[in-house]
Amino acid sequence: MEYIQIRDLVKRYGSQVSVDHLNLDVNEGEIFGLLGPNGAGKSTTIKMMCGLLAPDQGEIRIGGESVRRSPLEIKRRIGVVPQELAIYEDLSARENVMFFAKLYGLKGKVLEERVEEALGFVGLLDRQKDKPSAYSGGMKRRLNIACAITHRPKLIIMDEPTVGIDPQSRNHILESVKTLNKMGSTIIYTTHYMEEVEAICSRVGIMDHGRLIASGTKEQLIRQLAREEKVVIGTGGVNTAAVDELRGHSRVEKVVVEGDELAVYLPSSSSYLQDILFILSKHEVAIQTLNRIEPNLETVFLALTGRTLRD
Repeated sequence: MEYIQIRDLVKRYGSQVSVDHLNLDVNEGEIFGLLGPNGAGKSTTIKMMCGLLAPDQGEIRIGGESVRRSPLEIKRRIGVVPQELAIYEDLSARENVMFFAKLYGLKGKVLEERVEEALGFVGLLDRQKDKPSAYSGGMKRRLNIACAITHRPKLIIMDEPTVGIDPQSRNHILESVKTLNKMGSTIIYTTHYMEEVEAICSRVGIMDHGRLIASGTKEQLIRQLAREEKVVIGTGGVNTAAVDELRGHSRVEKVVVEGDELAVYLPSSSSYLQDILFILSKHEVAIQTLNRIEPNLETVFLALTGRTLRD
């Protein structure tokens, strides 16, 4: 069942189109990875979903309700873990969580119980009286999550929740995401770490230039490029003429140049690899290494956007 429906969504900043007729569905109860290079329109889309930005065109429905028509009702259903820490350094951890819980109307015994629950969930109950200034980066991130989940939201949006933290804290957060999902929350997760997507996301959507260019399970996306194989060639130096001729080959899908390394995408490397080697030799490009790489989610992303996830 679709919990989020985005139809024909558009957002402009002057002459720049940040979100360009976006259509996207997120199913109830899934962890949906929303990926894209910097400037793809992910953050703008999230802000419109949360009612923080008004779209210029289109419709967003969450749990059957229109964000435009019922913004307050929608905000009660959402918990947001922003990329930038949204905590107060001069308040204790407990006071931070209580502050945000009260914004959602929690009070009395329910407030106390939910604050205890959230702090316990992120493993900060024994440090609840400390201020964030005494916390590590990972602990601050976990406190950020606690502030977002106290009201038990049906939808949790996590925007780069593991930026700049240690591996132990990252693993704790990833396990927390899976637990929250099992407890009934639908989760939208953005990240620049493909290994996190592989570990927790049930489906993935890839945005570029404000549009959704691919969506599906990891296996479905990889199958879309199953006929395409990546050949990585390390050279002593690449010249423009060689790259141009490679790109002009009728069976070469794409050529990506990174320094002295070439990534060549072929429908069948076994049939056309000799052509590639001939062209490089013809242009006196010294071949130092050659590796054939089966498609994975990272290669899907690179093939679709021309960039790596961390670009």
